[in-house]
Amino acid sequence: MLIYPDIDPVAISVGPLVVHWYGVMYLIAFITGGMLGLYRARKADVDWTSSQVWDLVFYVAIGAVVGGRLGYVLFYNPGYYFSHPVELLSVWSGGMSFHGGLIGVSIAVLLFARRFSKNFLSVADFLAPLCAPGLCAGRIGNFINQELWGRVSDSPWAMVFPAAGPLPRHPSQLYEAGLEGVVLFLLIWVYSVRPRSLGRVSGLFLVAYAVMRFTVEFFREPDAHLGTVALEWVTMGQLLSLPVALVGFWLLLRVQAKPDKSSR
Repeated sequence: MLIYPDIDPVAISVGPLVVHWYGVMYLIAFITGGMLGLYRARKADVDWTSSQVWDLVFYVAIGAVVGGRLGYVLFYNPGYYFSHPVELLSVWSGGMSFHGGLIGVSIAVLLFARRFSKNFLSVADFLAPLCAPGLCAGRIGNFINQELWGRVSDSPWAMVFPAAGPLPRHPSQLYEAGLEGVVLFLLIWVYSVRPRSLGRVSGLFLVAYAVMRFTVEFFREPDAHLGTVALEWVTMGQLLSLPVALVGFWLLLRVQAKPDKSSR
């Protein structure tokens, strides 16, 4: 059994200035994504400038934060936030939804593609390999915040989270960091090295993420105010992952045109 390390969720505190580790993780996510985008733009024969890469990062950052927060509010706890609207802005304390962020990022990619006269799927395929490190950073932020902990477990690596009580639990945040961060990154990055038809890189990203998230949910404690939402075992995270997987399969299996070099 492991004991949760005593990590202060506040990274920097100088007078009224308070910077939380959760926010630092988002900053790391976007900077890492931008640096990987610059590398891909240089190494692959694609029509992307460094300025466009950072513009895409800006669009994605806005879409991810706004969509992630609104998604959490609407999917997971609408009653509470409608009663406490001031807390809608308290993103530093956690409460972000990947699935809401995905919707927000999709809208951001659409707006970016229109502004720069690029194909939506081409932009999505360029973006997909850049996302996993950010997901990893976000899950580490969840771990530091002592949120989204796992179910009670007697495994040797089970961890006691003080905020969750005295019982040892799966450190599911770290499971997700490893799967959605490391494994997903390697899978999508390697797959995108060769030219792929439009939509296949982003399609594989969606399918792989959905499968990994669906699996980890069996080890993650369901939200106390929601519990399971179907069949006495399906969680909200699993339910929301189903349409993600379906869209991903459609992108992978639809009739393909010739490989698109911009997805490399």
